[in-house]
Amino acid sequence: MLRVLIVDDEPPARARLGQLLAEIGGAELIGEAASGTEALEQAVRLTPDVVLLDVRMPGMDGIETARHLSELDEPPAVIFTTAYDQYALNAFETRAAGYLLKPVRKDKLAAALEQAGRLTRAQLQRLAVAAGAAGRTHIAVRRREQLRLIPLEQILFFQADQKYTTVRHAGGEDLIEESLRTLEEELGARFVRIHRNTLINAAHLEGIERSTDGRYSVRLCGLVATLPVSRRLAGELLDRFRI
Repeated sequence: MLRVLIVDDEPPARARLGQLLAEIGGAELIGEAASGTEALEQAVRLTPDVVLLDVRMPGMDGIETARHLSELDEPPAVIFTTAYDQYALNAFETRAAGYLLKPVRKDKLAAALEQAGRLTRAQLQRLAVAAGAAGRTHIAVRRREQLRLIPLEQILFFQADQKYTTVRHAGGEDLIEESLRTLEEELGARFVRIHRNTLINAAHLEGIERSTDGRYSVRLCGLVATLPVSRRLAGELLDRFRI
């Protein structure tokens, strides 16, 4: 029996998928969620095998939700459900196990579930590594058995230290296992490298300072201490930001 979580912001759509699952058999509905944030909370708590995930939802959409689901210790297979076929490309970029157009047909859902059931844990982990999402808006952090989402606009900087990366944000700091290189590639121009181990949020840059011995540092809004800038990157930073 595949353990399935249904995610859709419309109750009738969730009800229809639940009815189809009951008719198909071989799958157990273990929970429902009406948003991406709720889906992540439910996925951590319930550990589903498969998530039937709507693409277009208010707030965090299905594409980004899938990206965060892929980072769980045991990522579920994701089958997208949507009425908008223009999302197909982005769905496939996240290496979804399936993609179904609404109204979902029973035979198509059965085939997608069969495909998802053949994915081994090792395959899912490889898919998780390959997964990506355009327009990422949050960073997912683990706190014991909970998954917390931090909006990018609240993050001041990322700082790498051996195995982990510290996320400093408006509410404090957390540790994640994502590398600075991965974060830099995904987040693009919104975050700027100022040191081999530090990325700052460009939106929070308040000033660039130079000490009497020629060393540079940056001041970020809401942060008392300054952050050192490497000599190699100081010129690039000054060229980009004339503060």
